[in-house]
Amino acid sequence: MGATRVTETLVLSLLLLLSGSSATQRKKTRAAPRMPCKQMVFYFHDILYNGENAKNATSAIVGAPAWGNRTILAGQNHFGNVVVFDDPITLDNNLLSIPVGRAQGFYLYDRKDYFTAWLGFSFFFNSTLHRGSITFAGADPLNKTRDISVIGGTGDFFMARGIATLMTEAVEGDVYFRLQVYIKLFECW
Repeated sequence: MGATRVTETLVLSLLLLLSGSSATQRKKTRAAPRMPCKQMVFYFHDILYNGENAKNATSAIVGAPAWGNRTILAGQNHFGNVVVFDDPITLDNNLLSIPVGRAQGFYLYDRKDYFTAWLGFSFFFNSTLHRGSITFAGADPLNKTRDISVIGGTGDFFMARGIATLMTEAVEGDVYFRLQVYIKLFECW
């Protein structure tokens, strides 16, 4: 019984020593930072339905807390609002530019004590420039600049992975905002 314990302890110690050694080895041979395989910049324009702009609205509140409604974002950091959108994507910051695709998805305001949101959306392209989609997801602390994950894609962006840096370019009350989206893909097929 005692010899078995000693053998088990020695084997376990050897495994721990080997695994620690390989972790140290990995740290010493760390690869240089990777360069993106593709970089792009797009703008998307969100016009929230406010009860009067049905013709021009590209997004709508589909969920609201008990104290809110579906035409005005709830007070207290919009907590509890869920918004779906189908926004135009342009190559420049002009809302009236010819769209190169659509940004479709949702955002929800998820903190009562701080102004923040969670995003899940895709850019859909069907033009001579790009075909396919890029899918994004992540927390959006609604700072001037922030990053979210590129978690996949189709067509020209098949299985893409990377980071999208979002920068708020314009805000007009609770009805309109424009984001610049700087996409850096690190996995391109």
